[in-house]
Order: sequence, then C-alpha cells, then structure tokens
Amino acid sequence: MTTTPYHLPAGKAANGPYAVDITPESAGWGHSSLRVLELPPGGRHSFDTGDSEWIVLPLNGGCTVAADGQTFRLTGRPDVFSAVTDFAYVPRDAQVSVTSRDGGRFALTGARCDNRLTARYGPASAVPVELRGTGDCSRQVNNFGAADVFDCDRLIAVEVLTPGGNWSSFPPHKHDEHRPGEESELEEIYYFEIAPHDGTPGLGYHRVSPSGHGRNTDVLAEIRDGDTVLIPDGWHGPSIAAPGHTMYYLNVMAGPGAERAWLICDHPDHTWIRDTWPGRPVDPRLPLYTAPSQ
Repeated sequence: MTTTPYHLPAGKAANGPYAVDITPESAGWGHSSLRVLELPPGGRHSFDTGDSEWIVLPLNGGCTVAADGQTFRLTGRPDVFSAVTDFAYVPRDAQVSVTSRDGGRFALTGARCDNRLTARYGPASAVPVELRGTGDCSRQVNNFGAADVFDCDRLIAVEVLTPGGNWSSFPPHKHDEHRPGEESELEEIYYFEIAPHDGTPGLGYHRVSPSGHGRNTDVLAEIRDGDTVLIPDGWHGPSIAAPGHTMYYLNVMAGPGAERAWLICDHPDHTWIRDTWPGRPVDPRLPLYTAPSQ
C-alpha cells in the first residue's frame, strides 16, 4: 500500500510523553492539534497552552487537571468502548498540570484561537450521545465538544464508535471551503482505536479522496489501533470497521472562519445513501453505551 504523510501509524507521531503529538507546525496547517498523553501511576505532566485552547479528554483512566487556579477531578473511564467520559476545558495562555493516581491515557484536543475563555469542567452526563445513520451505516457519536453543545472559541471535537462490519463517515463529505451557510473550512484529525476480538488485534480502512481544493489529499489507509489520519482537505470517508472489531475515532477540527460551525458537503455520487436510511432500523448493537444520568 502506498505510504502517505497524512496517515501516521501508531508511534509515528510519538514525542516524549505523548504517544501522539500533532501540532499545526508538524501537520503543515494553521489550527488543529492533538496530543495523546500517557501517564504511569502517580504520573504528572505540565504544559503551556500557548496560543491554543484545549480539552483534556480521558481515553482510559482518570486524572486531575489544574489550570487558572481551578482544579477539575475527572473520573474518566476504563476505555473508549465502555463509557462516556467527563472532561476539562483549558484556555489559551495558561499553565496546565495533569496528574493521575492510577495512570492512564488522555487526549489533548487543541485549536489555535483568538479569545481566552474560562477553564471549565464538562460532566459526562451532559454529553449528547447521537445515533447516526441506519443499517450497516449505523454509528454512535459522542458530541462532547460539538459546536452546538460545548462553548469553545475555535475547537470542535467529537467521538465516533462504529460496530464491526459497518461503514461510518459515509457518505463521504468535505469541509474545505468557506461557503456561508453551506460549508465550513476546517482541518481535521482522526485518531483511531480498534477493539480486539478474543485478544486478536483489529483493523479498519479509511479513505480521503481529492476534492479539487487545497492539497488534493489522497489517502487509502489500513488503520490499526493508535493510528492517526490528517485531513487538510478532500472528501473523507468511509471509515470501515472490520467484522468483529469495533472502531473508535476521535475527530478534532478547527479552521480560520469567524463562525465556529460544522457545515459539510456530501460527495454528489454518494449522497443518495441518506435517502435509504429512513424506515430502516439502527444497528441493534447501538448504542454501545449512553451518558450517565445527572
């Protein structure tokens, strides 16, 4: 399979305490960032937010986040396949510390921004869990950092879970042009985890095809646990989960537009699939879980 700078296999983007460290500079774009911080039991990590806002999102384990004189204790979760998690928002121009009594892995989703908002706690109970699509296009979306759910200056972030054998990010869509009311210009990062089956590692596939804008990004990647895909532009999707292996991906988006919005355009060859969804049942394996009650 052809290699591409936009598919980063697990370990390719590692840096120090980060299993993944993607910055605007390393990605060659202007706005979106992702770090995956690994802490041992009793571990502690400090970082400056710089010119970006961040959400600290537990992937597995819990942690304590301190910033701007506030302390947020995140319960976290055993893993991304078993529960919605709480999270913490930290603003630009802040010093942040993350500590974990029992250790864990924590996603730091970031976006360059102009305005300095207040540090805040996001409870798991307030995360909308959406079921999108039907049949073999069914998937679950945890909208913790969606544009219409949680207040950020530029950052948009959600989690998607796709049961084995299903297609998500389908129909293929794009958001690489600014068209008021129709499409947002957003860079996007996909970070993947693949559930094993009886101890056997899983896999999936992800496609990005050229849209005629920007870099004409072209990716066909076999995805393994811990891989990342960068999407500066282009039609992206499908993300295909192999039978028997649930696929998780974390989407991080940001762009130059004044409006923080996720406006997409479907690929014209595939948008018809949406017309087949009404009246068909959602995959009975979904939801994998729901947000806890208040």
